[in-house]
Amino acid sequence: MRVYDAVTTKGGRYVQGGGCATVGVAGLVQSGGFGSFSKRYGLAAAGLLEAEVVTADGVVRIANACTNSDLFWALKGGGGGTFGVVTRLTLRTRELPLFFGAVSATVKARSDAAFRRLVGAFAAFYSVALQNEHWGETVVVHPGNVLKISMVFAGLDREGALAVWKPLLHEVATFSDVTMPPPVIIDLPAREFWNADTLRRVADVVIADDRPGSPPHNVYWSADRDQAGQFLHGYESIWLPESLLDDSQRERFAEALFRGSRHWPISLHFNKGLAGAPASELQAARDTPINPAALSAFALAISAGEGAPAIAGVPGHEPDLSRARADAASIARAMSELRRIAGRASYVAESNFFERDWQHAFWGPHYERLLSVKRRYDPDGLFFVHHGVGSEAWSADGFTRIA
Repeated sequence: MRVYDAVTTKGGRYVQGGGCATVGVAGLVQSGGFGSFSKRYGLAAAGLLEAEVVTADGVVRIANACTNSDLFWALKGGGGGTFGVVTRLTLRTRELPLFFGAVSATVKARSDAAFRRLVGAFAAFYSVALQNEHWGETVVVHPGNVLKISMVFAGLDREGALAVWKPLLHEVATFSDVTMPPPVIIDLPAREFWNADTLRRVADVVIADDRPGSPPHNVYWSADRDQAGQFLHGYESIWLPESLLDDSQRERFAEALFRGSRHWPISLHFNKGLAGAPASELQAARDTPINPAALSAFALAISAGEGAPAIAGVPGHEPDLSRARADAASIARAMSELRRIAGRASYVAESNFFERDWQHAFWGPHYERLLSVKRRYDPDGLFFVHHGVGSEAWSADGFTRIA
C-alpha cells in the first residue's frame, strides 16, 4: 500500500504492485508479480528497471539490462531470497486511466444441471467480453452451486462496465433455475483507488492498522482479514491455457470446473495469466524467467483452505491436523479435475508447498538458465529457500549439502 500511496495517490501515476495491500514490492518482483490490473499493465517483474543487490560474496551490485544483465533477468521472477539480498528497486511507472472500479455479484443455481449450464455460460461470456486489458480479479465456483463474482475493471466507468455485463445478465435471466441479482458496480477516479482516506469512507472495504504510530495509509482489504496468521490446510494452483476457452474445448473446461467444485471451491484469478493483455506487455513478460505457461494462460486457478491461527505445542492453539488433512485431500481432488486438462504449470508465489516437479512447474524451460545464474553469483549456496533455484542440492532445512 505504501508504493500505491506514493505513486498513485500522491503522484498520479500507476506502478504494478500486488492485489493485496500488504504484498511486499521486492518479493512481488522476484516472483514475477501480478496485481489486480496485470491484464493491462503486465508483470511487476517486467516493469523492473534496475535493482541493487548484495550477492553472496558481500559485493553490492547494480543489476539492469546493461550491467549484470544475467542477474537482472533472474531477479525478474526467479524467486525471492535466492540470488542475493535486494536492497533497492527502480520500477517503471505508467499513466493512470480515468477510472478504476469493481463488480460483485453472487449467482445461485438450484440444481447441478443448472450450475453446469451457468458455469458454461460464464466461460463463454468471459472469452468474448472480459478477456482483455480492462478486467481482472476473481470468480469463485463453490460446491453449493454458487458462482461468486469479485472482479475489477480499468479504463471504464460504471455505465461502461454495466454495458459489458448486460449480455450475461440477459442470458441468465432466461434460466428458470438460476438466481442472479443485479451486480453491484462501483467506479471511482483511478487516483483514489488506493487512497486510504477515501477507502475508509466505504463501509467494510478496508481495515486500518491500529498499532500505535502506524501511518494513515496502512490499511488492508477487509476481504483479506482471514489471511492474518492463518494455518494453511492446503494450497494448489494451475495455469489455465487460453485454448480451454476455444469453442471445441470450452464445454470440457466447464465440466472439469464443475466436477472440481464438487470437492472444494475453486477461484479463477483472471488478472494472473496474461492471455488478453496488450502485445507490448506479453513481449516484456517474455524477457523474464516466469513459466511461459503464464503468458498463454487466461487465469490462474487456485484452490486453498485454512484454519485459525495455530501454534504447535501451545495449549488451546494447536493446529487441527485431522481437519487439515481432510481439507488437503479435498483440495487435491478438486484440482486433479483441472490438471487432467491443463497440466501442472504453476505460479511460484502461490503454489503447493509439496509440489513434486517444482523446477518445471514454476519456471518451465527457464530453470537451467536460472540454475546457471545461481551457481555464478552464489556458488556455495548461501541463500536457500524451500523449492528455490538450486535448493535440490540441499537437505529440506537447507543446512546439509546432499548433491
